[in-house]
Amino acid sequence: MNNTYVIHALLAAALFGASTPFAKLLVGEMSPWLLAGLLYLGSGLGLAALRLVRDRGWTPSGLVKGEWPWLLGAILFGGVAGPLALMFGLTRTSGSTASLLLNLEAVLTAVIAWVVFKENADRRIVLGMLAIVAGGVVLSWSGADAASNDWLGPLAIVLACLCWAIDNNLTRRVSASDALFIASAKGAVAGSVNAALAFALGASLPAGPILLGTLAVGLLGYGISLVLFVLALRGLGTARTGAYFSTAPFIGAAVSLVLLGESTSAAFWLAAALMAWGVWLHLTEHHEHEHAHEPMEHSHRHTHDEHHQHEHDFPWAGDEPHEHWHRHEALVHKHPHFPDIHHRHSH
Repeated sequence: MNNTYVIHALLAAALFGASTPFAKLLVGEMSPWLLAGLLYLGSGLGLAALRLVRDRGWTPSGLVKGEWPWLLGAILFGGVAGPLALMFGLTRTSGSTASLLLNLEAVLTAVIAWVVFKENADRRIVLGMLAIVAGGVVLSWSGADAASNDWLGPLAIVLACLCWAIDNNLTRRVSASDALFIASAKGAVAGSVNAALAFALGASLPAGPILLGTLAVGLLGYGISLVLFVLALRGLGTARTGAYFSTAPFIGAAVSLVLLGESTSAAFWLAAALMAWGVWLHLTEHHEHEHAHEPMEHSHRHTHDEHHQHEHDFPWAGDEPHEHWHRHEALVHKHPHFPDIHHRHSH
């Protein structure tokens, strides 16, 4: 199995996890709705600029007609509803507790992948998800959050996790397309909607340094992180990518403890231990069996590995990796694999 996709997922987790406590600092400087909008605008505008530089001008998205509804649904849930719920939750929840609660995104992502999209699951993955859920329950209902005396904050963060779980599963449907376009489109549309809503409710732009800092946090924690996440979806499938991504809250919690000087309790560390165990179970999973590949055609960046043994109908200098529309013939073999874009078979 390709460890490059695992690295993509872990780097995505690190960037997003570190962004949560910074968002906690910024939420006091502006309305939660405007903060959500600016974070995504930083992502969308920054990635669009990077794409223009990479391609030396504007290029088509590469999405086929049937993929646009999946992308628009992902933008609605992940780019509009999710950030709004998170920003509201951060106003009533400590940064460290919020960071750990975000582990529930991996659980909800996997459940939707298994139940709705029929992605395979084994005992080890299910046990890991149960451990993460137990940690979330400890945080939400044991009084571990000293910064809030009500349940609205944790509930809002759980709602954000559900929105992003739906987003993750929808994004997987377009993960073979240009990751920079997917992430920049989501950022631009979601940021514009959230910012417009904030201004309609009377919000005003913060001072220049805070504005630039917010856009920078959005580009790194939401934009670059999302690009890496899409690349990981391409190679690992939805549930496994979510499992690796669930390391993000631990990074966020560590940054919160150092940056915000927050205190912790025994319940916090119990929850952390349960979640760490769940993540470890995910990271040490091994999946191998004989499986059949049905004929299929698509386009994505690839090398001529065991799944890509095709001819070219155009001049090719032998450069690897490369990208073009290609066909996979029927194939039966056995090797370790994830439910990536080439392994979406039944079990």
